[in-house]
Amino acid sequence: MSEKLYEVQNWASLFLENHNREPRVAEILIQHHLNISRSQYFMMMQDEIPEEKIKRIKVDIQRHAETGIPVQHIIGYEWFYGRKFAVNEHVLIPRPETEELVEHVINQVKNEPLTIADIGTGSGIIATTLKLELPQTTVYASDISEKALEVAKRNAETLHAEVNFLKGDFLQPFVEGNIHIDVLVSNPPYIAKSEEKLLADTVKNFDPSLALFAEEEGLAAYRTIIEQARQIPNLKRMVFEIGHAQSTAVHQLIQTNFSESKIQIIQDINGKDRIVSACL
Repeated sequence: MSEKLYEVQNWASLFLENHNREPRVAEILIQHHLNISRSQYFMMMQDEIPEEKIKRIKVDIQRHAETGIPVQHIIGYEWFYGRKFAVNEHVLIPRPETEELVEHVINQVKNEPLTIADIGTGSGIIATTLKLELPQTTVYASDISEKALEVAKRNAETLHAEVNFLKGDFLQPFVEGNIHIDVLVSNPPYIAKSEEKLLADTVKNFDPSLALFAEEEGLAAYRTIIEQARQIPNLKRMVFEIGHAQSTAVHQLIQTNFSESKIQIIQDINGKDRIVSACL
């Protein structure tokens, strides 16, 4: 038996709330299964939904509620900077804070024809977005995970972004290949293993641990990247996304390795330290 959209929405939201899940997931899944936009969604509240669609929606709502599988893994994508990016269990799901990192880099580079490297690219959101927003730049992206690179390459191809992908540990392929870089950008793994128990099950059980956790209380990736960066001649700038309590430590790591650098700490929309930007 078919139901009206608002009835499906009410059931789904209540089911999610009863399982301590975010009710807005209902809206995302219904839009996905009906292949409609957000504005169409609100206009169709009184429309009858075919029974087959309702069954599929209910299966996915229950799956998310009971297992914690991210809605992005169910539908296979997430929006970032106004574009649709494929995601799966091999890459980190894009976060809104990372849009602020990208925005900062765009504002710094402006119209300069620089070479940018996205280190630990994951799904390729940073590299692909920067190339599309700054077409005059040359963009590289590296990752140690072959599976992540497959996702990143697919996203760049789908969105027609010319990005050069390299497999390796952070800056290693750039050092070994003697590849020139002007701007280094990275959102590396920065969560301490000791904090794993504080994470939501949607994160710790489904995001790849390689992209989440780092040794040395979450600082190991920054240390490696910053030390490797000393082997890159004429590097002009490095920009990192950080955990909100890491600004002092990352600032110190940069200062130790690049004593002449001018370092800026930038807060995100929630007022938390989120970006460390260094002019070298």
